[in-house]
Amino acid sequence: MKELIFHNPGFLYLLITVPFLIAWYIYGNRKRNISLLISSTQPFHSTSAPFRLYLKHISFGIKMIALGLIIIAFARPQLVDEWSVSNTAGVDIVLCMDVSGSMRAMDFKPNRLEASKTIASDFINGRTADRFAITVFSAESFTKCPLTADKAMVVNLLSQLEFGMMEDGTAIGTGLATAVNRIKDSKAVSKVIILLTDGVNNTGMIGPVTAAEIAAEYNIRVYTIGVGTIGEAPIQVQTPFGPRIQNMKVEIDENVLNQIADLTGGKYFRATDEKTLISVYQEIDRLEKTMLDVEKFVNRKEKYFPFLLTGLLLICLNTLLSLTVLRQMP
Repeated sequence: MKELIFHNPGFLYLLITVPFLIAWYIYGNRKRNISLLISSTQPFHSTSAPFRLYLKHISFGIKMIALGLIIIAFARPQLVDEWSVSNTAGVDIVLCMDVSGSMRAMDFKPNRLEASKTIASDFINGRTADRFAITVFSAESFTKCPLTADKAMVVNLLSQLEFGMMEDGTAIGTGLATAVNRIKDSKAVSKVIILLTDGVNNTGMIGPVTAAEIAAEYNIRVYTIGVGTIGEAPIQVQTPFGPRIQNMKVEIDENVLNQIADLTGGKYFRATDEKTLISVYQEIDRLEKTMLDVEKFVNRKEKYFPFLLTGLLLICLNTLLSLTVLRQMP
């Protein structure tokens, strides 16, 4: 927001002298007037004051305006454009999302993946000062979105996650390693990975605990979330007679997810439905409130020169009048 300020505001008190000088000028002119008692002023109605007399008053007015402008110039008016964000939360966060076939289970509505995407989007939009990245995994892993402060882009790319992007499987270790590689060089005070899965590590070249140890080396905190109800969950499967809904056993390796969280200083959460998943993200939001001091940017533009120039030009004009038109005046 732009505003006009004065670098030396104390000089503005000198403007009080201007009305006093005007009052003194008026008083002095009245004192010099000579009174003459006459019977009638009728003979003088057709006469007018000499033009040079008016110029004398104009000359004084020019002096006062010039004095006021020069005083304002000495006060150094500046147009300031500044913006700042101070004492704000700032964290780099990678969402590491499981997109394996078991995320089709319908214990979350309409399924685990879609519910997770919606709730994660709300979490992203609520973290105004953070940067986000997205990595995904099933049997393999890749980065869907690099670290960015563009929340709209992150949410848009998150909404595009779908099944069949890679070979099916659950490579938790590989997925975590990809997320670590994405955030390890970040200069943020707090580096966080939120790993969400609904299964057991069953493929991949890197074990989950090994990936967690690497994360700990880079001071990356990992919050792990196991999504899935207790017991069995309905899932749509393809059969020779078309798609059918079957119940499958919910298997989440909570022991490994706990180890990952413990090794990195994070926390493990179990989400059995949408409501508990929302509360999980809310707790992570509360835990990750690192306060940062953000630099304040100020752009100042000096505006004294037009006042100074105008004042000096008026002084020159008055000097010219004094040496020409007003020279013969008493």
